[in-house]
Amino acid sequence: MDKNSLIKQIEESRKSRVITYFTSDRQGPVNARVAMDIIPIISKQLQTIGKTENIDLFLYSTGGDTMVPWRLVSMIREYCDKFSVIVPYKAHSSATMIALGADEIVMSDLSELSPIDPSTANVFNPADPKNPQNRIPISVEDVMAYFDLAKNKFGIKNDAELSKIFGKFVESNPQVHPLALGNVNRIHNLIRMLAKRLLKSHKSPMKEDEVEKVVDYFTEKLYSHQYFIGRKEAKEDLGLKTVRFADENLSKLMTDLYEEYKKEMDLGVLWNPENELGLGTAQTKKDYKIAFIESWQLSNKFELSIEFRRQQINVAQQTPQGPIQVPQDQVVWRVVGQGWK
Repeated sequence: MDKNSLIKQIEESRKSRVITYFTSDRQGPVNARVAMDIIPIISKQLQTIGKTENIDLFLYSTGGDTMVPWRLVSMIREYCDKFSVIVPYKAHSSATMIALGADEIVMSDLSELSPIDPSTANVFNPADPKNPQNRIPISVEDVMAYFDLAKNKFGIKNDAELSKIFGKFVESNPQVHPLALGNVNRIHNLIRMLAKRLLKSHKSPMKEDEVEKVVDYFTEKLYSHQYFIGRKEAKEDLGLKTVRFADENLSKLMTDLYEEYKKEMDLGVLWNPENELGLGTAQTKKDYKIAFIESWQLSNKFELSIEFRRQQINVAQQTPQGPIQVPQDQVVWRVVGQGWK
């Protein structure tokens, strides 16, 4: 069954209008992240649909820009009375934040959310020893855990000792600039604020203590960004009362639509330049679909065009007679085009 037919069936089952937002999670350059460039595209989708009672966002992404969720959720809410997110499989990090802003999070047994603690990188972060032009990201949760270790595990309470603990960052190699830690604290506070605003935007607002509990769990108490949360844990343990279990029919429709995108985007297929070029080929160009925003009326996709070329380089090799240069084939690639279509 094609994607349009599945979207229409989900709409019929849910009595809603459905917009899909899918981003590739393949390795290498052929992946996409939640980004602010989706706002005008989803706006056009919403204008085409018009104001309606229920809008479902069918969402698959491993995350991205943490500033997008509030902008996206608040825009969608202008067009509907009830906003829901349908999670066919992965909705991680900033995609989890989008889900937190929904009146209803529809999950099957395959669906998963994640913590929303980000890693930050700015000019004050330590340089990557392997590539000095890059900065090493600092996990907000790692910094919080470091001070928790000092205060609650080792019992360090007085200001003088805590100052020494703070000083260890400056003495580390590579050094962590104090302003990098300031950025970590700012981002941590921002994420908590955004999560609270998203949870309070519901049609039936959550109580303050319920909001605090959910925010604490998703920002601090899961301890790993790789901790993935299924529907039962999200609803019963983390207190996310907006979670709804998809019935058997809807679960199948969710999985079938996910499989259609998976096939079209080659999700799960290893990206390797040698394989992309192919044996006996000197040069080629390939197009990749790495993100979709669709309804049954409109379709937008983000395409990436990559050029591959086989070239010969000399590699130094040690022999009993000394080093020699040995010619070796290598596949090089470059992005020659990208954008929404």
